[in-house]
Amino acid sequence: MKCSSLGIGLAGLGTVGSGVVLALERNADLISDRTGGTIRLEVAKVLVRDPAKTRPVSLPAEKLVTDWRELVADPAVDIVVELIGGTTDAFEIVSAALQARKPVVTGNKALLAERGVELFALSKQYDTPIHFEAAVAGGIPIIRTVQESFIGNRIHSMCGIINGTSNYILERMTTGGLEFSAALAEAQALGYAEADPALDVNGWDAAHKAILLATLAYGFPIDTAAVHVAGIEQVRPIDIEFATRLGYVVKLLAVVREHPDGAVELRVQPSFVAKSHILASVNGVFNAVAVHGDAAGESLFYGRGAGQDPTASSVVADLVEAARSLRHATGHRGFLPYRESGTLLPVEDTETACYVRFDVTDRPGVIAEVARALADAGIGISGTHSPVKPDQPDAAFIDMVFLLHTCRFGLLQETLKTIEALDCINSTPVVFRIEKL
Repeated sequence: MKCSSLGIGLAGLGTVGSGVVLALERNADLISDRTGGTIRLEVAKVLVRDPAKTRPVSLPAEKLVTDWRELVADPAVDIVVELIGGTTDAFEIVSAALQARKPVVTGNKALLAERGVELFALSKQYDTPIHFEAAVAGGIPIIRTVQESFIGNRIHSMCGIINGTSNYILERMTTGGLEFSAALAEAQALGYAEADPALDVNGWDAAHKAILLATLAYGFPIDTAAVHVAGIEQVRPIDIEFATRLGYVVKLLAVVREHPDGAVELRVQPSFVAKSHILASVNGVFNAVAVHGDAAGESLFYGRGAGQDPTASSVVADLVEAARSLRHATGHRGFLPYRESGTLLPVEDTETACYVRFDVTDRPGVIAEVARALADAGIGISGTHSPVKPDQPDAAFIDMVFLLHTCRFGLLQETLKTIEALDCINSTPVVFRIEKL
């Protein structure tokens, strides 16, 4: 087939958008060669807020527009790439492109996690695909792997580190002995964290990605309100110290697991991961996802989870896939939910061992009071510790740690409410899962 150009409508020319333009310029001939000379991708229109702004890429003024409607409607645009973020304008752009039967490539995990039901319905109605490799784990091809390479597997579980900012912060708290606030400031200074890092540190960036992975693996839309999410804001050096002493590291872990009855467990929270497990060695801004399929067994996917080049690489891979679907009409080649509904296991019914830290008034009988409440609930204790700080031997308030045997999370939550009401407890207890991976 003779090669002819396909026009790209790029919504957003920030870090990733600029990376896409540069990658297409740099590797246009390579892409054409690897697709048998049938595909050449060219940027036809770019949506920007300020056409006069200085950018790392140079584009003719006639290719820049400030109205997304002009970009989507342009007959020179064959494929629409949405990289503006958010869930409002981005939704309008993606839905309009689908209705115009123009394939969509997006890296917007929040958009798909929160409004994917509507967009996938449009994708099906107009027989036009949405590709979103860049939405999860940057340059790691985890979306395509789960969707295609594991198509013949029942996926038992996916566990991973899928937020590089939190992973960097936790590593610096571990290796550098930093407080959370200092590690966050360092991450911001290095450009690893945004000025507003809320979605990274509160766990929701990872949760949006985990929701997409679960949707791919189990085929039904997932309500974000039903997902248990906890961030790393309450991690303190004492927690890092205990984890190290016990042979663990602290990671913000996304857990997706199918149970024998078909219910899907989906949660994101700081967790103790054994140093012997390969995920414990994933440091810095790197991501990793361990996928366990019934036929393939366990596989690990590792790489940079963010950044201009890794994310642009995933966008370009999706662009080539979208171009192939236009060149060779073989039906819908994007993802569509294949089950109308499924069951999320309530977080209250999930079970793990746990680490619990209490801020207590240091007086006789405190340990006994807490231990009695746990025993009355039938929760076993595997260890306790009340560290004394050498520089504060007579402190009136201390941290007291309990290590608990595997128990139902709902039972633990109920019991902690009872314990929190004790007059010796000064704040809400902090809970980390101790994962068995």
